[in-house]
Amino acid sequence: MLRFVLSPEITEDLVDDLVACWTEVTNTGGAVGFVAPVTADDIRPTAEETFARCVPGGPDRLLVGFGDDGRAACWLVLADSGSWLRAHWRWVFRVMVHPKHQGKGYGGELMRAAADAGRRLGLEALHLTCRGGTGVDAFYAGLGYAEVGRIPQAIRVAPGDDRDEIYMVAALNAA
Repeated sequence: MLRFVLSPEITEDLVDDLVACWTEVTNTGGAVGFVAPVTADDIRPTAEETFARCVPGGPDRLLVGFGDDGRAACWLVLADSGSWLRAHWRWVFRVMVHPKHQGKGYGGELMRAAADAGRRLGLEALHLTCRGGTGVDAFYAGLGYAEVGRIPQAIRVAPGDDRDEIYMVAALNAA
């Protein structure tokens, strides 16, 4: 059973938990901004920049799914576009489920919780990008996201291994 919290207090313990999750996700093949192998020390500077934008009064919102043990099982960021012309939508950023919880449906629960949070925030749409060749675009499509664009070979995972960046959007109809 997951308990979702939008904009939790960002404590040192929570940051450590999220960085550990991010490290594990990356090292098991997750496409979350890094390429394995990584350590928590590799992830931490980017994580701290990410979470600094999620503090009260910051432009972004952290959404965390806590498991029965009180630890972060999954999380994402609803990131502001930085433009008042786009204030009616957010980017879904850094979507991840801890590997020990993968296969339990937590990813779908997390994305549905993000849509619910978006509606509560008065948003009309959520946008995201994903790395081609991973199959996650089919996962997002199953949750109502439509591919609206693709940049061929935009992501260089390694020399000779370039992947498409896929842009997807989900409309948030009133619930």
